[in-house]
Amino acid sequence: MTRRMILPALFGLSGVAILIWLGVWQLQRLEWKTAVLAQIATRLHDAPVGLPDQPREDLHQYLAVVVDGTLLPGEVHVLTSQTNRGPGYRVIQRLQTGNRIILIDRGFIAQTLKTADRPLVTARFEGNLLWPNEIDETFTPDPDLKAGIWFARDLPAIAAHLGAEQVLLVLRASNEAEQVVIPWPVNTEGVANNHFQYAMTWFSLAVIWLGMTGYLLWRIRQKLD
Repeated sequence: MTRRMILPALFGLSGVAILIWLGVWQLQRLEWKTAVLAQIATRLHDAPVGLPDQPREDLHQYLAVVVDGTLLPGEVHVLTSQTNRGPGYRVIQRLQTGNRIILIDRGFIAQTLKTADRPLVTARFEGNLLWPNEIDETFTPDPDLKAGIWFARDLPAIAAHLGAEQVLLVLRASNEAEQVVIPWPVNTEGVANNHFQYAMTWFSLAVIWLGMTGYLLWRIRQKLD
């Protein structure tokens, strides 16, 4: 290798090393994310327990809970859609359980059912506690309070609007006599896990970079010869 080839070779091999490191890092992230999703899936289907006295996101996210309570007047409708049902809303209501009032995400309704009457039943409700992370300060519109439409599950704002604790129970099942809202339980489908694709991208770039480096060194050699 001539002196003129040393610097391009060092630059090229350094780039390849960095790209390979990024690919390995993404594989490590993949392993971590897979373990996190497995833990979430396990917690979602644990045997339900009573509502904690002081629910906290860092301790009780996805906790399976069962409560006896009564639905109270007032609803929030969060604009959404389902693949097989089209556009509609999540229905979030107040739920009184003992001397506490929390929020319950009862599930999905079609747009045509937004103004339909829903009975304020007393029942046993089973689901998971959730602190949603759906707000983007730049892109999420403010709720249209006149139309009663929200664009994300903004837990602090909805709790203040309805007059309830900042505690959201996402319904999985209940013993209501008539299920007028389709439950939409918490699951892991919305949690992105694209680290394998990212790793393959970095490894592919490393191969391309190595090939380009080899080609550059070959061109330099040709000129010197």
